[in-house]
Order: sequence, then C-alpha cells, then structure tokens
Amino acid sequence: MSEKLVQSTGNGLHSSIPKLNVAVIGAGLVGSLAALNFARKGYEVDLYEYRQDIRTAELVQGRSINLALSQRGRQALAEVGLEDEILSTAIPMRGRMLHDIKGNTSIVLYDPCTKQCLYSVGRKHLNEVLLNAGEKFPNIHRHFEHKLSSVNFNEGSMRFKRPFQEDAEAKADLIVGCDGAFSAVRQQMIKNYGFNFSQEYIEHGYLELCIPAKNNEFQMPANYLHIWPRDTFMMIALPNQDKSFTVTLSMPFKVFADIKTPKDLLEFFIKYYVDALPLLGEERLIKDFFKSKPQYLLSIKCNPYHYKSKAVLLGDAAHAMVPYYGQGMNAGMEDCSLLFSIISQTGITLDKALLQFTESRWRDAHAICDLAMYNYVEMRDLTKRVTFKCRKFLDTTLFRFFPTIWVPLYNSVSFTSMPYNKCIANRKWQDKILRNVFYTVLSGALVTGTALYVMNL
Repeated sequence: MSEKLVQSTGNGLHSSIPKLNVAVIGAGLVGSLAALNFARKGYEVDLYEYRQDIRTAELVQGRSINLALSQRGRQALAEVGLEDEILSTAIPMRGRMLHDIKGNTSIVLYDPCTKQCLYSVGRKHLNEVLLNAGEKFPNIHRHFEHKLSSVNFNEGSMRFKRPFQEDAEAKADLIVGCDGAFSAVRQQMIKNYGFNFSQEYIEHGYLELCIPAKNNEFQMPANYLHIWPRDTFMMIALPNQDKSFTVTLSMPFKVFADIKTPKDLLEFFIKYYVDALPLLGEERLIKDFFKSKPQYLLSIKCNPYHYKSKAVLLGDAAHAMVPYYGQGMNAGMEDCSLLFSIISQTGITLDKALLQFTESRWRDAHAICDLAMYNYVEMRDLTKRVTFKCRKFLDTTLFRFFPTIWVPLYNSVSFTSMPYNKCIANRKWQDKILRNVFYTVLSGALVTGTALYVMNL
C-alpha cells in the first residue's frame, strides 16, 4: 500500500513525520531548494552532488554566472523564507535597452503600467544561500563529489562514483532527479515503458564575454537587460553585483567558425557591435573569445515526470530549455512550489501525488520550452521591427485600461503565476481579437471609401 503523507503544521514540520528517506540528486538551484522543502516537512534528506561544494571550491564550473529572477522564482523562494535575502543583493532590470548597429539605444520597459521588473541574481550566490539555509536542518545530509552511475527505482538503490575512493551505495524511498539537462536519473527512467522523451539542439551556440567595471562603476546603465539584435544573431548583457556585465554572444555555429583570428574578431565587432567594443576592451575580448569553444544549446521535453511512487524529475532534468525567456531557473523553482503544494494535501498518497504533479505540469513545461525558442527569434530580430514596437504599445495601452482582462504575453510569463500553457492560450485569444478588430476596421474603411467614391461619380 502507498504511504500517506501527513500535512505539515504551520511551523513547516509534520505533527507526525512519515518514515520516508528522500534522495535528491543534484545540489544546484532546484536540487538545493527541493532538499530544503523536504527537510522543512520533516523528511530525512540525502543531497548528492557530483561537483565539489561551491561554497569552498576555488573555481566553480557551470553555466552563466547570472540569472533573471522573476515572479515564479520569487514565490518559490518566499515559500522557504529566502526571497528578501536574495532581493537585497539583486539588481532590478526594468526593461530592455536595445543597441542598434550604429550604437544608438532605445528602451522598451517590461511593465510601464505596474512597474514590475526582473532581477539579475548571481547563480553562485543564490546557490550558496540555498545550501546555507539547508545547514539549519539536521535532517539534510550533504554528499559532494558523488556522481550517480546507476539506480534501481523499484529497490530504491543507487550507486555513486567518487574521486579517489571506492563507489558508494545508498538507498532511498523517493529519488528526486534535479541533475540537469543531462540527468542520470532521467536516463534510467527512459528505459521504462511509456516514458516519452525528445531533445532538440539548435543551430546556434553561445560564448560568454565580460564588460568589466570601470573605476568601480558600471560602464552602461545597470537597470536594464541590454540587447544587441542583429537578425540571425545577437548579444545580451546582464549586470553583476561587482559592477561588471556578463555578456552572452549567441550566433549560428557557422558564424563562429568564420572568426579564426583576432583580426577577424575585431573586424566582426567593428561591423556589428561598434559601441560594445570599447566597453569590452580589445585585449580582453580576444582572450575571452578564443579561450573556449561556443557552447551548445538544447531543449528537452519528456513525460511523465515520475516513476510510480519511487522517483520524480524537477527542473532541467524534466524540461531543459534554451535560456532566452529567462525562465529555466524560475520554472524549475515553480516545480518545487507545485510539487510541495500537492504533497501537502491532506490524506494524499505519494504515488497519487507524483501522478498529479506530472498531469499538472507537463503541458506547461512543454509550453515554456516552446516559448523560450520563440523568444530567441523575438530578441535577435523582432525587437527592432516597427510591427513589434506597435504591438508592444498596443498591449501596454490595453493592459493599462483593462489590467485584469488584457495581460500581455511577456507580463503573464514573467510577472504572474499563470500556467504557461494558459499564457499561450491567452496570447492566441488576444491575437484573434486584434485580427477581428483589424478586419472590421479595414472592411469599414473599404465600404466607406467605396461609398464616397460612388457618391462622387
């Protein structure tokens, strides 16, 4: 029989703790948040991470050093009492600052009506805050440099590789895969009948560059996400707490391949990013560009996210996406919010809770993967088109007068907890309304024009 989960009390602990041992694989942002949530509900939690503890490691290998925190992530952090601590050092970004090919800039605010914004947060700092919060719970046991090599879900058994040591073995009642896009937990789930999985690499890669601080100050306005849209490629920059900007250059791999020498690189930047070149600095640009190869980007969808009452996937392990909507971290944290809201239901069994999580989540997760793909096209190309700016103005105007009826797509994704699938449906409804209005106005104009023409014959 399935073990019933006991609803937590107001202090975050159970009045009667079920004897469940939980193994969380991956101590990144989603994994450390999931471990914290389980611990608050009284579970025994073993948190495994294949890397060193980022709090003590001299060099942290990983993805972008900064991220855009929005409503869904903020809510998940608020649920564990960490939102204020994170926002105290985060940098608000109120909109996009667009840089054209001549170096001119224009601003597109995210939310001119209610003044909501995104927040640039350091990945390492956020991860450290989550791990440190977990230190307060004696029922979280951390195991760094443990790389999952095999797992048997039915038995709840796991084997981990450790550097310079023998393999470690462990068991758990529930295995939670938070181990990223190349999840070892998901790789085992794929072997089960009925598990659907797809992945798509895009033809564009990315390199990270840096605009350093100058005289301990930002070299560009700090409270914006800076974008250099160039049709088929682009560059973006997010502010960091040390007054630098992390710059991401996204281009087709064939464009990267054409840049073979420092001379090629400088000519490329003079042609396409003339205003950014002096900010980056020629020497640093050359060093950063050639020190590593462009990284691949992929989108992953799967379904279901669970296996019986034995395992569940969260974050990138369940739905990796390209980074261009800034929702990867936020969606992963929202996974935690949804899962624990379901687990907290009175009298629910674990197998039913995990099934409900999959059924409640997979359509929305697939939707944000698709939206992230779309937003790359918008950022690199559509943002500089007149039609985009007109639609943005129209959406903002309607939102100002009808805030509960007309919520623009970007606002619904970034500044609400509206299910992602509903965000898309809402946008389609808006498109239909605007098309009908356009055709009605156009038809009326044609009829009026025809009538006036006939009258003048």
